[in-house]
Amino acid sequence: MGSLKEQENVEATKCVWVHGPIIVGAGPSGIAVAASLKQQGVPSVVLERSNCIASLWQNKTYDRLKLHLPKHFCELPLMPFPKDFPKYPSKYQFISYMESYASHFNIVPRFNQSVQSAEFDPSSEIWVVRTQDFVYISPWLVVATGENAEPVIPNIPGMELFHGSIVHTSVYKSGCEYKNKKVLVIGCGNSGMEVSLDLSRHNAISYMVARNTVHVIPREMFGFSTFGIAMALNKWFPLKLVDKFLLVVSSFMLGNTNHYGIKRPKTGPIELKLATGKTPVLDVGQLAKIKSGNIKVMEGVKEITRNGAKFVDGQEKEFDAIILATGYKSNVPTWLKSCEFFDKNGMPKMPFPHGWKGEQGLYTVGFTKRGLHGTSSDAVNIAKDIAHKWMTIKDKSYCNSHIVLLKNS
Repeated sequence: MGSLKEQENVEATKCVWVHGPIIVGAGPSGIAVAASLKQQGVPSVVLERSNCIASLWQNKTYDRLKLHLPKHFCELPLMPFPKDFPKYPSKYQFISYMESYASHFNIVPRFNQSVQSAEFDPSSEIWVVRTQDFVYISPWLVVATGENAEPVIPNIPGMELFHGSIVHTSVYKSGCEYKNKKVLVIGCGNSGMEVSLDLSRHNAISYMVARNTVHVIPREMFGFSTFGIAMALNKWFPLKLVDKFLLVVSSFMLGNTNHYGIKRPKTGPIELKLATGKTPVLDVGQLAKIKSGNIKVMEGVKEITRNGAKFVDGQEKEFDAIILATGYKSNVPTWLKSCEFFDKNGMPKMPFPHGWKGEQGLYTVGFTKRGLHGTSSDAVNIAKDIAHKWMTIKDKSYCNSHIVLLKNS
């Protein structure tokens, strides 16, 4: 054991006072808030569990991924995409944009800081955030871990028996790894559809499970973004009428998807997106592959077998690999303690546009179910609100620097 003085020095580095908000998460949401705060003259500390910004984009997305919406709908506050970027930037272009964004605003997160717990101390009116290395203290906490923090792994009977590989789309990179293999993709959202398309383009034999209903609409109509058209029409017409228009045009351009095993929900695509966050699939070639039989649509999986899967319609087929396109979930309930602002699924109980601000200095960003556009809106609101409070107390702060190591008592 070291001397008493050495132990005291170690203890002195464990408690960090942050003169400004603590932001948990260095994805687009956290970086956007930090930049918006900096514009308001407010310092912050960004804690990130991985070793890079936008770790979901950098480490857990497939190679062919592009932004589903035109770039002007996906810009973060204060800095547009480069003019030479295409209308739908690639995964790598978006990562480049994020890195340039962080560099431009001089945002340097504290990497490899996995938050184990965060709790409000009512006696001192501060947030206490614990990582494996430090205890961070601040009057404000910004939860920026978002809706997609952890992959959802379903519990399908027999999964442990399967002889081949079973991976989540967070691990999948390219169909080149599955050339000439028979692959089952479980899930028919944007990830499931695009992974199936990628597999078929790499000469894999792709089967896709469409257990739930889903809207498939063209990415563009009449040369314009379908989403952009919907947003423009919604300024003048009721939402249900806008959805009806989208479905009529989609049916004309794509045909009746029910004929190919893709059943539409009864609720319209935009209404469903705003109510539940369930995004319609934007067709970039998937439906043509389904129509031609290159992607085969199956009903729900009943169980996984050693050599493949049994389906609810009685069919049984053999597969070399299984890919789980089963989405992501929030991880907030695992680390945010004694907080009634979030529901059991880790989502704010207050609906958009009111879900960005809680009580006692708590804020959330990236939980709007409206993608990067919603993130930008939240980031600006949070920065303005914190800036107003910060100006009133900064002269009463404990110190002049915004990060100070305190000695534990």
